Amino acid sequence: MLVSLPVRDVMTETVETIGTDATAAEVAERIAASEHTSVVICDGRQPAGIVTESDVVRLYAEDTPRDTPVTAFMSADLVVIGPDEPIERAAEVLGERDVRRLPVVEDGRIVGIVTVSDVAYYLPHVLRDRRAWAERTRRRAAGGSTAYEEEGWEFESHGTDDGLDVGDVVRFTKTVSEADVEAFADATGDTNRLHLEEAFAARSRFGERIAHGVLGSGVISAALARIPGLTIFLSQELSYLAPVELGETVTAVCEVVEDLGNRRYRLSTELFDGEGECVIDGEAVVLLDDLPDEAEGDDADGETEEEEGGKEEEDALSADATSR
Repeated sequence: MLVSLPVRDVMTETVETIGTDATAAEVAERIAASEHTSVVICDGRQPAGIVTESDVVRLYAEDTPRDTPVTAFMSADLVVIGPDEPIERAAEVLGERDVRRLPVVEDGRIVGIVTVSDVAYYLPHVLRDRRAWAERTRRRAAGGSTAYEEEGWEFESHGTDDGLDVGDVVRFTKTVSEADVEAFADATGDTNRLHLEEAFAARSRFGERIAHGVLGSGVISAALARIPGLTIFLSQELSYLAPVELGETVTAVCEVVEDLGNRRYRLSTELFDGEGECVIDGEAVVLLDDLPDEAEGDDADGETEEEEGGKEEEDALSADATSR
């Protein structure tokens, strides 16, 4: 792209809007009758919030009364952008605020909406890089066999680098987000509409989008990765008992039930949802290997020279964004 385009050149001028006096039923009907997947809540012509298709499905799953006012459940922390801002700035805001759409506001009134897809058509590399930078800012260095940890992840483990004892337990907790599910679909090619499309999933037996089953079992793998030493899977058996909803905080609990000798162990493996229900049950056999020697160039804090360089680049980008 030889010149920077303003947001007004890529935004969609037709925006689905509804007043702040609308009810849950009215918002749902408006989205169902529209080709858009969101509706902007306006106080006059000034945007005050937004409701997405995902929000509506969640409302009905929770049996929210139809006459509930939209102001009770809309996303009021609205992020907007001006029509004359460059689309590079739109990409920055989308990445920094982790949102998929930005209402475009001029002189206090909404004039359009710009989405991730709109910007990605012109700046695919910018969005990809911004996503990577945002991920780096949330990561913290780890030790042992894990490369990094994210804020919000919780884990505990027992045992030593020399082995485990029967009864030792490792736990790992994380929230399965919409971004996790979409990234998993991209990485594996499993683009089953049940996981990706609200309207499609709403008509299924589950009534809403759910996480891939294998993504849930991956959380069990994440727990096993935090056993001291280098954990290598030898076998695994699983039963899927219940779905994992998007936004659900799950906990994997793995307990050593048998020492098979030669640093091989059999563990029970369970995944629980936020209410303590077991959604995946099974067992695994693992080999606990020695950790490789640290790679040359790793520093004492576990950060490589490449990561340090990435931080310098990230700091420079932050300073540039602040100066705009």
